[in-house]
Amino acid sequence: MSIAQSTSIRFIVNERAGKVSGVLRAPRAAKVLFVFAHGAGAGMRHHFMEDVVEKLAARGIATLRYQFPYMEKAIKRPDNESLLTATVRAAAAAAREECPGLPLFAGGKSMGGRMTSIAASQEQIEGLRGLVFFGFPLHAAGRPGTERAKHLYKTNLPMLFLQGSRDTLADLRLLEPLCKGLRATTELFVIQGGDHSFHMLKSSGRSDDEVLNEVVAKAAAWMAALA
Repeated sequence: MSIAQSTSIRFIVNERAGKVSGVLRAPRAAKVLFVFAHGAGAGMRHHFMEDVVEKLAARGIATLRYQFPYMEKAIKRPDNESLLTATVRAAAAAAREECPGLPLFAGGKSMGGRMTSIAASQEQIEGLRGLVFFGFPLHAAGRPGTERAKHLYKTNLPMLFLQGSRDTLADLRLLEPLCKGLRATTELFVIQGGDHSFHMLKSSGRSDDEVLNEVVAKAAAWMAALA
C-alpha cells in the first residue's frame, strides 16, 4: 500500500439513500482491510472510532470507516435495518474498490457490528473473511435476552467478540454459551472491568487507553492470523 494518511471518500448506498462519506486509513504495507461501522449514537469521527483506527494503523491494519445515511444527514434516529445493511454492503464494495487485493474483514462498534453481521447473514459479502465486534449489543440494558443474535447462526464466517465484563448490553452469562453454540469459528475476548466502550473504573488501576490498546492488539492479531 502506498497510502499513508487518511483519505476521504464518498460512495453510493442506493438510489434512495444516495451517497455517504467514508474515511480510508491505509498504512504502508497494510496486512488487511477492516470495514468499520459506527454505533447508533455517534458517527465515524467519534473519538472511540478515531482511537481504534489509529491503533489499528500502527499495527498494519487498514480501515474504512463510514457514515450510515441517518448520521450523514445529522438525524438522531437510525435508519431501518434494510437501509443499514445496504450501507454495510456498499461500504464493503467501496473498500474492495479502494484497496483491491487486501484480505477483507468487517464489523463495528455496537450497532454497527450487529448490522454488519446481519448483512453478512443475509447474503454473502464478496471477499469477507471474518467479523469483529467492538461490543456486540446482545440486548437492551436491563432486558437480557438473545433475540438480537439469532441471525449469527446463519453465517459460517469466523467471529471475534470483544466485550467488557460490565457491558450492560451483553450479559456474559448469555453471550458465553451463545458463542459456544454457533457453528462458525468464534472467539470471545473479555475485558475484565470494562463497560460497553471498554471504559474502566478508577479502582481497576488500568487506564482506558491501556485497555483499548489490548483490545485493538487482539483484533489486529486475530485478523492477521486469518488473512
